Amino acid sequence: MISLEGISFSYYNRIPALCDMSLGIKEGERFAIIGANGSGKSTLLQIMSGLIHQSEGKYFFKGREISEHALRDKGFLRFFRERVGYVFQDSDIQLFCPTVLDELLYGPMQLELKESEALDRAFEVMRILNIENLKDRPSYMLSGGEKKRVAIGSILTMNPEVLLLDEPTNGLDPRTQCFLVELMLALNDAGKTIVIATHDLSLVGELDAKVTVLSEDHRVVTTGRADDILKDESILLDVNLIHEHIHFHGKSSHSHLHSHYLFHRHKDRE
Repeated sequence: MISLEGISFSYYNRIPALCDMSLGIKEGERFAIIGANGSGKSTLLQIMSGLIHQSEGKYFFKGREISEHALRDKGFLRFFRERVGYVFQDSDIQLFCPTVLDELLYGPMQLELKESEALDRAFEVMRILNIENLKDRPSYMLSGGEKKRVAIGSILTMNPEVLLLDEPTNGLDPRTQCFLVELMLALNDAGKTIVIATHDLSLVGELDAKVTVLSEDHRVVTTGRADDILKDESILLDVNLIHEHIHFHGKSSHSHLHSHYLFHRHKDRE
């Protein structure tokens, strides 16, 4: 469904963000892009969403090349925007309409849906996300978790085939994180392709996703199943997703690995 071939990107033509990256994502897959801060995860998602365009390489969606030139065609732009939705890491960047209901209506109206159909979609999505009581509120009167639900809702009302989510659980309380994980699994069960960028390894494990690992020099290190990647401590150490603590107790010491994942191993040193 998504194919990236030799993708590179530099900000201002001098600050590298992606270096010769290639990966493929199948329809209906749960896919995670993981790496330390600054490894290029967000940039890669923005290229997949057509918000920015690679400096080198090619991006294909359903066999059709996505480029700045291709998206100037209004018919092709609509084809792409109907199928690919992007949820920003910072919800405040995404929300700009007067009320929550307006946010959910904006996308469908831009796609020229009938107002009645757009309203039906908006109220159905609000019900699914449990935000019906927020419909008349402006975004500045929402909590962080509420903003995230509205941001996701504003994409779901367009009913895309692919959902790109940048650090979806970042800064959220445990209950909201749990809700979002269950929502992503339910959307995937309904046939949607889910792609996330994250450094939260526990989220990757819960989604049981296929995983691409990015290095701090903005390259693909490896791709594999979540179980295999999360067990490979050497790779996770190399890309700075886990780190080692050493504690001294007189003449002896012990070390343990620390990460966002749910493992904690000790080994003794003399």
